Amino acid sequence: MDSLLALAVDPAAWAALVTLVVMEIVLGIDNLIFISILSNRLPEAQRARTQRIGLLLALVMRLLLLSTVAWIAKLTTVAFTLFEHGFSWRDLILIAGGLFLVWKATSEIREHVIPDDELTAKAGSTVQLTVAAAIGQIIVLDIVFSVDSIITAVGMTEHLPIMFIAVIVSILVMLFAAQPLARFIDRNPTIVMLALSFLLVIGMTLIADGFGSHVPKAYIYAAMAFSAFVESMNMLARRAKLKRVASHAE
Repeated sequence: MDSLLALAVDPAAWAALVTLVVMEIVLGIDNLIFISILSNRLPEAQRARTQRIGLLLALVMRLLLLSTVAWIAKLTTVAFTLFEHGFSWRDLILIAGGLFLVWKATSEIREHVIPDDELTAKAGSTVQLTVAAAIGQIIVLDIVFSVDSIITAVGMTEHLPIMFIAVIVSILVMLFAAQPLARFIDRNPTIVMLALSFLLVIGMTLIADGFGSHVPKAYIYAAMAFSAFVESMNMLARRAKLKRVASHAE
């Protein structure tokens, strides 16, 4: 209790908490985009529940991982060496998660590009995503992003209460943002392709990180922000054009 009170009055602890909350939210954007795109393939009545389940599972996983910080720290130690390069269990998790994300983003892009009638003709019938399948895919990505998130948190502070609070606050923020983001993506088809492209880039970044080629996340998020800005300008231009066409028609 005394240690908690000491943290509560320590300005450095508050600064670490704010920094870590922001970092956890930024790292959680990838997970949130994936959950939003995946849930939008479900019937509308099941989307919000699937989003909540996915994010609550992410919260549970991160809290469980935080309770095993000593074990998490061991994930960064070299497990074996291949072609004179040492691989840790964290590297293997990132590579597997990156491959899954690349496969998933590529298959989703394919389904959005190829017309529905062609997909039906090739597959015989369209495959409807189920809630169980969606949650299963969300769990796979939750594991990858949770490990990366917790290792980042451990590297930023040594105080477990700060880590627990930061994780809980970041997940709560994402819970509030999940439905508006999913609705926005669903209403704007071009945003879907942009978001899938983001996931493809993130997947390649995870694979590169797993092989020891670290790409600063600031570069990735800056590129994503610039692409989102350009697309928002295009959306405004399209809306202005539609208004002009409608006014001339009247």
